[in-house]
Amino acid sequence: MKSTVLIIDDETKLRSLLARIINLEDNLEAIEAADAQAGLKLLETKEIELVICDVKLPDKNGVALTEIIKKKHPSVEIILLTAYGNIPDGVQAIKNGAFDYLTKGDDHNKILPTIYRALEKVALTKRVYNLEQQVGRKFGFEQILGNSPKMLAAVELAKKVAPTDTTVLLLGETGTGKEVFAQAIHQESSRKQKPIVALNCAAFSKDLLESELFGHRSGAFTGALKDKKGLVQEAHQGTLFLDELGEMPLDLQAKILRFLETGEFYIIGDTKPSKVNVRLVAATNKDLKQLIEQQQFRSDLFYRLSVFQITLPPLRERVKDIKPLAEHFLQAATLKIKKKIHCIEPDYLKALQNYNFAGNLRELKNIIERSVILSTRDTLHPETLPIDLIQASLASASRQANDAEDFTLSSLEKKHILQTLQRTQGNKTETARLLGIAPSTLYRKMADYGLM
Repeated sequence: MKSTVLIIDDETKLRSLLARIINLEDNLEAIEAADAQAGLKLLETKEIELVICDVKLPDKNGVALTEIIKKKHPSVEIILLTAYGNIPDGVQAIKNGAFDYLTKGDDHNKILPTIYRALEKVALTKRVYNLEQQVGRKFGFEQILGNSPKMLAAVELAKKVAPTDTTVLLLGETGTGKEVFAQAIHQESSRKQKPIVALNCAAFSKDLLESELFGHRSGAFTGALKDKKGLVQEAHQGTLFLDELGEMPLDLQAKILRFLETGEFYIIGDTKPSKVNVRLVAATNKDLKQLIEQQQFRSDLFYRLSVFQITLPPLRERVKDIKPLAEHFLQAATLKIKKKIHCIEPDYLKALQNYNFAGNLRELKNIIERSVILSTRDTLHPETLPIDLIQASLASASRQANDAEDFTLSSLEKKHILQTLQRTQGNKTETARLLGIAPSTLYRKMADYGLM
């Protein structure tokens, strides 16, 4: 595909000469405009990658036009041409976003190399933009799967708060996706070009945690052999994500409170405060109000953090989301393990839906990956599930049957089948043998009773 170069110049002969030079290149195509107004119209209607523009135009100065073009079309590069080059104009042109500033007639052989260098920059800009779009899809709200009302409500809240600088407190059990939400909030904020820095407060001792957060000076304590930059500095103009906040020691909580209120903090071993601009997203699986009652968490920090709370639902409260989540994790696992598994069998999915996931999404992901490793078919089948999951799933189905059914003959038969399945850990062949029926009869009865 050819790159389009727009030439804006009121000198017809020079404009035509440049167009001929450009059009002789196999991968370039030139279009022409005699003044700034005509050039701007072409930029609105054509896919133009590069503009070559005279400094002196009948209706606009080319240096000023550069600023207008870059504001409306930031990915377009501009080469300015002048009959009488001067340093102030050249400096201002570059400040306004021009790629280069050339003197007419200096060297006709110089124009094509300059054009190709400018187009290389355009191509790089496009690659960066495409990568940013991919990152946005990977870490934005599009990655959050699920249509259950509670999850949709949580996503809606996160989308509303993301463009602001408001501190966010994410609540929920382990494995509910709090870090995924933090990434999405950062990605949809004005800080997305800057880093999001994550720290698990449960992973460090008190002294190490403070050093990780705020950094230290050389000699501040035994083992501090050189200066260390803290994560709050690494996150400057970006987002700091503090996970497992409920594990933070009380005296460090006071320093976090001061940091939130003023943006200031003390590097360990320093006597003067430092200041950064950071947005904070915090997460915990603990009941902070209960910790406050137990004097393990500061109430003033809690109220400072809980300006905007989002509670993520556990997987057991979003059973309908298990199917799309399992399919997503299956796709990821097959790519990782390099195995071709196309789908999930219905009774495998049923077992997942009857199971009470203590580890939520993280546990589901691990179960799917384990099944992919164990599967000898092109599907995920119940025999690849952990025994304790099968037992728990059958027990749950049995309880549901006890709650929902009466003592009719069909109800008793269904309960007996469930109990036998539980005893055989889901082995249908063994279940049929113990019941004294053919496997085909067992499958038919299980289908009739909704046990498949």
